Amino acid sequence: MGSLIKTWEIPGGVHPPENKAQSLQLPLGKMPLPPTLFLPLNQHIGTPAKPVVEVGDRVLGGQLIADAEGVFSARVHAPTSGKVSDIKDSLVPHPSGMSAPCIIIEPDGADEWVELHPLEDYLSADKSELLSRIRAAGIAGLGGAGFPTSVKLNPRADHSIDTLILNGTECEPYITADDVLMQTRADEVIAGSLLLAKLLDYPEHILVGVEDNKPEAIAALQKAAAGTEVQVVPFPTKYPSGGEKQLIQILTGREVPSGQIPATIGVVCQNVGTAASVYRAVRFGEPLVSRITTVVGEALQTQRNVEVLLGTPIDYLLEQHGFDAQRASRLVMGGPMMGFSLPDASVPVIKTTNCILAPSKVELPPPAPAQACIRCGLCAEACPASLLPQQLFWYAQAEDYEKLESHNLFDCIECGACSYVCPSNIPLVQYYRAAKGTIRHQQQEKEKSDRARRRFEFRQERIAKEEAEKEAKRAARKQAAEEAKRKLAEQKSAPVAEQAPAADSELRPVSTAQAQATGGQPSRAVQQAKLERNLVAAQSSLTKAREPLTANEPGGTVSQEQLDKQQARIKQAELKVREAEKKLQQFQASSDTPTTTQEQDPVAAAIARARAKVNQSPEEKLRSSLESLYKRLSKAEEKAAEARAEGSDKADALQQGVDKLKEKIATSQKELDELAPSTVAQPSSASRSDADHASLAIEKAKAKAAAMATMSAEDKLRNQIESLKARLEKAQERLAKAEAEGDENVEAFRTGVSKLEDKLQQLNNR
Repeated sequence: MGSLIKTWEIPGGVHPPENKAQSLQLPLGKMPLPPTLFLPLNQHIGTPAKPVVEVGDRVLGGQLIADAEGVFSARVHAPTSGKVSDIKDSLVPHPSGMSAPCIIIEPDGADEWVELHPLEDYLSADKSELLSRIRAAGIAGLGGAGFPTSVKLNPRADHSIDTLILNGTECEPYITADDVLMQTRADEVIAGSLLLAKLLDYPEHILVGVEDNKPEAIAALQKAAAGTEVQVVPFPTKYPSGGEKQLIQILTGREVPSGQIPATIGVVCQNVGTAASVYRAVRFGEPLVSRITTVVGEALQTQRNVEVLLGTPIDYLLEQHGFDAQRASRLVMGGPMMGFSLPDASVPVIKTTNCILAPSKVELPPPAPAQACIRCGLCAEACPASLLPQQLFWYAQAEDYEKLESHNLFDCIECGACSYVCPSNIPLVQYYRAAKGTIRHQQQEKEKSDRARRRFEFRQERIAKEEAEKEAKRAARKQAAEEAKRKLAEQKSAPVAEQAPAADSELRPVSTAQAQATGGQPSRAVQQAKLERNLVAAQSSLTKAREPLTANEPGGTVSQEQLDKQQARIKQAELKVREAEKKLQQFQASSDTPTTTQEQDPVAAAIARARAKVNQSPEEKLRSSLESLYKRLSKAEEKAAEARAEGSDKADALQQGVDKLKEKIATSQKELDELAPSTVAQPSSASRSDADHASLAIEKAKAKAAAMATMSAEDKLRNQIESLKARLEKAQERLAKAEAEGDENVEAFRTGVSKLEDKLQQLNNR
């Protein structure tokens, strides 16, 4: 249908020479298969993908070779069949000429593919299934930013989307990749827009914005959109109307607030190429393995648009188009306004490669030397974001980063309009990019420093608290010892004490047990109130943990680290709620459960235990003590053996504990021999069983130590890290349980978790 949508004017903007006719003389072509494909693991914004293949594996076209690592990541697939020849760092498209991990495939020419899973009735499918298919296809934004599409199509619950915009502007000079796509595959673009609308719960407006310098594309889109809710909106040509925020303002009149994303004002914007790829991924099950790229410039014999496999080396692409290196002034990925020079032509085509520009020295001569700023103000007039480029330039030169942020540096879209109109030839955008990078680095370092400071302060507080507790215990023990000495001296000095009946001394433990059993026992009502308070507190913590996150930096997005931490907090809070509910239910059920006499009367049970202990003979007491010591010895030997096997720094301390227990056993055995010389003390069957288990554990630990002796240092470190992670997980579970139960030893559990985290951090930093 025709456009009935009003358009608005954006501030600033320029009209550079379009130079689009060169690449539109020939129809869309297709590149032959290159001898080698280089597939970087990071072709998108976010975390690099994780390889799932190994060197030497044979892969098929469309096969997953690197899986997404976290939410803000995208999968990588094999563009054709072949052999994985290597996985190593290789040059990637970046202004700095940096290297990054790549999977290198040698095609076998057979072009065999994995089985695809098409979905015919995709508009009736569940939203979660559609998002899963898009994520599985590894689709990222094809307009230049490379944001994972599945994340952008799943806005927050508090963002109500009323407008979907497809960006077909392509305002950058020379680039015609989207133009050709809209001319040749308009049906796929419109079908993709309807699919995106379904995922966004059918917004009120579905708009395709196209500059009026693309009449063939506009006609093709209008024909394909006839009878649908999609409206094709042509508007006057101006650079940089293709910027996301600028296009939104042109088509809706709304301005995205500083530091916010379009979803906050109810708009989602996608590239037309992304929409077509989403359609093919859902309808036919095709992963993103190729894209249309403009190959243009006077240093080439042939200038056109081609569909090229991802991973194709750019020098091979140029070779197929008759590249003359002697004529070329430079190689540019992207357009002349926002693109960047390639330091090496061997880098591969990736998901965001929309243009390879090989201009001649006449067509794009080297930039003239920068002169002093004459304060003409042309840069401010050309800025589409209504910034003050001149002031930003001065602050960037002075490295005044606070002023840069206060002047909204991060609202700059780096379009290059200010540099284009500058009569002094100052490369303004380069200063802004460098300042942004420095500010981001400083923010990251500040976050690291703040985390380290919090850890240090918590550790110091914990140590001080532990020392205070130890000092209090020492003082209490000293006072108790002095009190005991005083009472003993009084008993010795009092002659009446010698005539005191033995029954009194025997009953003294009984009275003590009775006092302990009856003292401090709260009523059932008090206990239930406490459990209910614990449940309410746990539910409140869970609600707080589920609150939506906010980005760490203005204009940014919520990081994967923030999401992981939130999930950990939610999991811990849910565990606390379950434990609190379980405790309360058990307590309420116990009121209807019959109990034994001793359970009903804890005083009687305590008196019975105390009397049984009093009635034991000295020989029985020694035997009981020996049995307990044997059990402790078996456990201590097992722990010491494990520590030695792992190379722990606690091995010596544990061995000292074992030696002390052996000395105690020898002393007790000697006392028992003197008391009953005719009887040879033997450990009970339980003790012997414990000793056997300890022997088995010791042998197991020795075997583990022997195995570790043949390991490399890296394998030993990896084993220690895995062991520590398992111990940390158990400690965290115990801590959560203790917090849910209101255990008095919760601080001790926290201390243990903190120590394990510190040790794990130390091992990870090696």
